[in-house]
Amino acid sequence: MPRPVHFEIQAESPDRAVKFYTGLFAWTFTQWGQEKYWLITTGEKGTPGIDGGLLPRPVPGTPAPMAAVNAFVCTVDVADLDATTAKVGELGGMIVVPRMPVPTVGYLAYAKDTEGNIFGMMQMDANAK
Repeated sequence: MPRPVHFEIQAESPDRAVKFYTGLFAWTFTQWGQEKYWLITTGEKGTPGIDGGLLPRPVPGTPAPMAAVNAFVCTVDVADLDATTAKVGELGGMIVVPRMPVPTVGYLAYAKDTEGNIFGMMQMDANAK
């Protein structure tokens, strides 16, 4: 069956978004030639996950507060959800759905980055209730 192989993050300020995701997840960003496009490496080759790209948002501004999500929401596997959610605020983002259990899977929270994009964070734990 088809699986995602790449994701993209749109940003009003690519520099600000790079700083946010580098600080939060230690992702690396490499500009693709002279294009206004950055390749995102999210982990070591051969480990589960996908890499992505970052580009300027075509229409300046961030999505309106509490607006419906009009995109795919990517969820990132994290080792310590509490520490990661605390770091979101330190880096200029905000938690929009606090930590909640997903029974037999783990703990999940949703955040908004500095560009208004929503993303998920999951700490795997088969004992979650």
